[in-house]
Amino acid sequence: MAKYLLIVDFQSGPDESPMSEWTDDEVAAHLNYYGRLNAELIANGELVGGEVLTGPDLAKVVRSDGVTPVITDGPFQEFKEWVAGYQIVDVESEERALEIAGLVSAVPGRGGVPTQQPIQVRRIMDDGPSGVEEMNAYLETASNPR
Repeated sequence: MAKYLLIVDFQSGPDESPMSEWTDDEVAAHLNYYGRLNAELIANGELVGGEVLTGPDLAKVVRSDGVTPVITDGPFQEFKEWVAGYQIVDVESEERALEIAGLVSAVPGRGGVPTQQPIQVRRIMDDGPSGVEEMNAYLETASNPR
């Protein structure tokens, strides 16, 4: 079994209308789809966790020199994509993680049409690099995607 992080981008499908413009029925269909999908993944023992995140207007960015952290408002409004939430799945294969990501991307939007939100799929490492050699190996995979 391997764990994968499914990162849900907000409003980056073909219909980029804000959810505030959706009808109550469209919002309910969207939420009900997620509820059914999550219930199925829990029943299968595949859903480890997941959360919806607040919008970027409430986010903060922290940078530190090791002495004084500098906290600013962030991400800026010019970003067209932002992380709406995430799920962690524990599955037998990358193929299953990709299949689940496809189901998440198909969540209905306006008029019941799938939102086609991009879902970033990233394997969660069992252990982080503990030495220079392991870090170099990790950096090689990070900078040279398949």
